[in-house]
Amino acid sequence: MHVTSAPLPPRVLHVTQPVDGGVARVVADLVRRQCAAGMTVSVACPSSGGLPEELTGLGCEVLTWEASRSPHKGLPGEWRRLAEVVSLVRPDVVHAHSAKAGLVARLVVRGRVPTVFQPHAWSFEAVGGAEAWLARMWERHGARWASRLLCVSRAEQRTGTSHGVEGDWRIVPNGVDLERFRPASPSERSLSRPDAAGPLVVCVGRLCRQKGQDVLIEAWRTVATEVPRARLVLVGGGPDAARLKAAAPPSVSFTGPVQDPVPWYRAADLVVLPSRWEGMALAPLEAMACGSPVLVTDVDGARESLPPGLARTCLTPPDDSEAMARALVHLLRGPEDLGELGRIAADHVRTHHDLRCTAAAVAGIYGDLLSLETIECREPITT
Repeated sequence: MHVTSAPLPPRVLHVTQPVDGGVARVVADLVRRQCAAGMTVSVACPSSGGLPEELTGLGCEVLTWEASRSPHKGLPGEWRRLAEVVSLVRPDVVHAHSAKAGLVARLVVRGRVPTVFQPHAWSFEAVGGAEAWLARMWERHGARWASRLLCVSRAEQRTGTSHGVEGDWRIVPNGVDLERFRPASPSERSLSRPDAAGPLVVCVGRLCRQKGQDVLIEAWRTVATEVPRARLVLVGGGPDAARLKAAAPPSVSFTGPVQDPVPWYRAADLVVLPSRWEGMALAPLEAMACGSPVLVTDVDGARESLPPGLARTCLTPPDDSEAMARALVHLLRGPEDLGELGRIAADHVRTHHDLRCTAAAVAGIYGDLLSLETIECREPITT
């Protein structure tokens, strides 16, 4: 009798830089689900931040790959080290996250191992002039070495194609862990919100140009006049912290980096993310899962992440402090019931952005690639 053995779970190598913010959260969430599904998972990433320790605790092999955020600084050394990692791990699939990891991983592998590139917003949106031109040229060229281009929103894909990036696209919306991100019970909310003097607005994100907190602080000057009891809390750390603190009015406070944003999502009457660019921001999804309404800028993924019908109220143009101020004032003292908006938001995320569905869709992409690949015939990766 002929017995056919079942295929072994794939050996996956994630490559990531950065190791903080939403990208790190996505990587950690995927690794957790993939390890639980029996995959052999390794991650190559810088040793800084809390991501390596978190991944190790999940039973994942973490291999140090020191890399800067800059696309050109130290590139030859980063290439050599990642080539060593790939040769050591011998992955069935390489999954590269964000611009720098996507650059180096594709240069190392060059299509000899099935490669998924996930941009987490396009690199050319972050820069201007010659740098933006070079980034576009690279993404157009590098797409040939990605077996799949994985976007978290249709808008992110459209941005890529509108700039000449062509490839085999897959769209998998971001998901959140609904066991961790959930509405507070009455006792949890009272503990997280001891001071109920006025409306509390919270912004969770890395303090940097992409996230647009400078626009929010400028808008807040109007809010502080129109809704004087309102308070704004910026949750997170980053390179712009000192500059933002110097520009902030008295009703704005800063927490610095936090281990767990959930208490802040639950405490907030409104969560705002004034990003200049995104693929599909994770913080608004987390906030909505916790039952908080959100105000976000109309960047890639924003409309797709909101419940139908809320775009008119919960979207503002990016980089427009006056429009943001008007929207904030309207929401904080207008006719909308913020509690009801939060309940609608929580239902929407439970239905459309469950992390389990996201992880299953990514696993399906791996499976499709491996069903087409003859693993034994790969060309070896050498340094």
